[in-house]
Amino acid sequence: METETLAAAAEIDFSFLALFLRATLMVKLVMILLIIASFWSWAIIITKFIQYRAAKREAAAFDRSFWSGEPLDELFDQIGPAPEGAAQKVFSSGMLEWRRSHREDGGLIANAQARIDRSMDVAIAKEGESLNNGLSFLATVAATAPFVGLFGTVWGIMNAFVEIAQQQNTNLAVVAPGIAEALMATGLGLLAAIPALIFYNKLTSDSDNILAGYEAFADEFATILSRQLDS
Repeated sequence: METETLAAAAEIDFSFLALFLRATLMVKLVMILLIIASFWSWAIIITKFIQYRAAKREAAAFDRSFWSGEPLDELFDQIGPAPEGAAQKVFSSGMLEWRRSHREDGGLIANAQARIDRSMDVAIAKEGESLNNGLSFLATVAATAPFVGLFGTVWGIMNAFVEIAQQQNTNLAVVAPGIAEALMATGLGLLAAIPALIFYNKLTSDSDNILAGYEAFADEFATILSRQLDS
């Protein structure tokens, strides 16, 4: 009898597709939701790595130009008032406000330094929104996917017990498929949550470092302009 049960269990298809097709509608919906969340998370992760690498490269190139000794007015004229690079935008916002703070007679309007600082802070805040866009989704997936998968598992196991009761049979061939389908939901939940958590922490740290670089540049640039204001 035991040999026949093991033989029957061995004939059951436990592939991912077979487990998915045998699952109940609710468990299928949970699996589909987790698969979509996982793909979406990876799309965000790849996009952010490309974005952050480009931001770091652009900031390094602009930093070399800024400290090359070229006059700031000439550098600003080359970049223009609407540059594409984030570091250039911070510089451009400061220079644009600097020029607007000059009166026609060459004097400076009062509180020019405060307006220049505020202008660069606004530019940095906008870049921060762009850098952090999508990271909240990774945090949500990391926090909720295991519980969504657990819900699918509980639902699947409940239906497995209902099937056992209806068939009045507890042999391995009856129990194994339902339990395997249910546990696969938890596995998918972890598959979505673990990369989302790891890369959320990684990308958040990278974003903070990039923004810190912009803020450090803004402070240095403000110091240079303040010397000219005081002179």
